[in-house]
Amino acid sequence: MMTLPQLLKAMLEHKASDMHVTSGSPPTFRVHGNILKAKTGGLTPADTKELCYAVLTDAQKAKFEEDRQLDFSFGIRDLARFRANIFYQRGAVAGAFRHIPFEIPKMQTLGLPPIMEQLMRKPRGLVLATGATGSGKSTTLAAMVDALNATEQKHIITIEDPIEYIHSHRGCLVNQREIGQDAPTFGLALRAALREDPDVVMVGEMRDKETIETALTLAETGHLVLSTLHTNSAYQSVTRMIQVFPADYQDQIRLQLSMVLEGIISQALVERRDRPGRALAYELMIPNASIRNLIRENKLYQIPSAMLIGQDNSGMKMMNQSLVELVQRGSISVDSALAASSEQDELIKALSNLQRGSRAFG
Repeated sequence: MMTLPQLLKAMLEHKASDMHVTSGSPPTFRVHGNILKAKTGGLTPADTKELCYAVLTDAQKAKFEEDRQLDFSFGIRDLARFRANIFYQRGAVAGAFRHIPFEIPKMQTLGLPPIMEQLMRKPRGLVLATGATGSGKSTTLAAMVDALNATEQKHIITIEDPIEYIHSHRGCLVNQREIGQDAPTFGLALRAALREDPDVVMVGEMRDKETIETALTLAETGHLVLSTLHTNSAYQSVTRMIQVFPADYQDQIRLQLSMVLEGIISQALVERRDRPGRALAYELMIPNASIRNLIRENKLYQIPSAMLIGQDNSGMKMMNQSLVELVQRGSISVDSALAASSEQDELIKALSNLQRGSRAFG
């Protein structure tokens, strides 16, 4: 049986984003979104336990055996960093390992719109990267922190579970706190940040009412807060943040959010047709006076229409518009675009209009 470092090296050689080990199956890699099994025999429960325990400390082993699951990150010299989750399934140990490069990708390399540079330099407010699991949200935030670190002189605090990309102290002072090791919860770490003199706070994920409430307070009191949500659009993101609160508290949250929200980028990674890899499709909302008013007045369903109306000179874009542009450039196929869209009827109409326009031009 190969060792865990050997398997992780093979993972990188296959350009896989993730590797899975589970009993009864060979090691499995996710390559450009697809699951591929290694051409070896199936792993036994003893094999998977040995592989997953290979990088655990004694304290982590004890916590895993108590909680039956564990999130952590680790690095292998001259190879890469990895985020891992190990868990039990059918009584046996299993693990999922995600590749985190030592080098933080640049914003331009990721395909992020140039206006994200302006958002990350806001003196205060809330900026969100949202999307499904594996859509690159954490990488987007890491790229923004890295760009600030290279060009600004600020104090940045990151709160992560677990720490993924490692940021050195360059132009900025960067303190990275890991949930479980450096702080018990996101909410408590965020509340403590109010007394730690940050300029920028990056929160790995806004999971609950306490975290969202404290993040809004931080943004309201003169800090820039960067965070993520597992939502697929700007409209869903605003709705999710409000609905975690009791009904009699939601008016106050809508007011706060309408004042501090600076931008939401909702991401999807779509399989490319022009070369191996995945292309970034995104929806971007930059709140204008109309959108802020809709949030205050609880007319959230009108946000998509307001985004379309307010696109001139704002940089805003709908997901379907981004998908159409990628199809037009030949970066992705029509089928891939449709699979990535939550508004397929609208996308079909837009692609049909594009095809008719191309024929008329020809």
